[in-house]
Amino acid sequence: MTIMMDQTALTQTMPIIILTQTEDDKSICSNSSDIVAESPRKCVCLLALPALPALPAPLCKKSRKAAEVVFAFTNLSPLTLPPPPPSHRFATPESLSDWLKPRIPSDSFASWGVTPGTKNVHNLWLEISEGETSLTDSVPPTRTVNVVKVHVVGSNSQILVESHQQLSNGSFRHRRRPLSEKMKPSETPEMAVIRAVREELGSVIRAEVGSIGDAVRIVPGSYKMKVEEKNSVSYPGLPACYMFYSFEAEVEGLPEDAEFCTEEEEEHDVSGGAGAANRAISVKRHFWKWVSADSIEP
Repeated sequence: MTIMMDQTALTQTMPIIILTQTEDDKSICSNSSDIVAESPRKCVCLLALPALPALPAPLCKKSRKAAEVVFAFTNLSPLTLPPPPPSHRFATPESLSDWLKPRIPSDSFASWGVTPGTKNVHNLWLEISEGETSLTDSVPPTRTVNVVKVHVVGSNSQILVESHQQLSNGSFRHRRRPLSEKMKPSETPEMAVIRAVREELGSVIRAEVGSIGDAVRIVPGSYKMKVEEKNSVSYPGLPACYMFYSFEAEVEGLPEDAEFCTEEEEEHDVSGGAGAANRAISVKRHFWKWVSADSIEP
């Protein structure tokens, strides 16, 4: 299921709203001071909740699957995020592996880092340790990630997309999507946009432009939010809930060539993360191309 809100809705002051789509195809508005994720397919991204006004049901009729999506909107500014949901912490990648094995299909887990385009348990451990990812205590767990998606607008209103990536194990992963980056704790979407440009495009931005922050201009009114729950390509067998924060942006100093390549400039900032980073599958090169705006999925 997908839930979307645009910038206009997000800037309005409103009480927290919890929308739950249930197996009998009804949407329910709940009053609660706290919610605990009991369903393995439930995505929870919540603050402590005050009392809520009743809303009519059903509000949405899209799916009869036993999937539930819970989402909260509050009177936060449009670029301020609630804190991430509680997540398990693991001292080592090995302890994470031991915790995951009884919770996801063995054949799926065995494919991590082996099937082209997938990542391994060291990647997931780094994501959790750095606060980019949280896991629910369920079978299977749900991986929740906040992601910024940046539609970089070029000449003739073309959009920059990443066609594919070259990984550290020599494999290639097809992407065909705009610049995107997982958010870090206490980072606003605007801050994540700047970091995404620096890490993935910084190697080709002309030096005379100056700082990356000065080179990026976010288009006013372009901010949108979308929540998607789907199976993870990077970690087969591990359901994922993605909270996308999308922007249009202009980036000064990028190549005008139809296609170009950049080097990844990512650093890991976590105690004991050096060993895991060396064993994780990393992106070495990004391959980009300019395409027409109507060829991009919304």
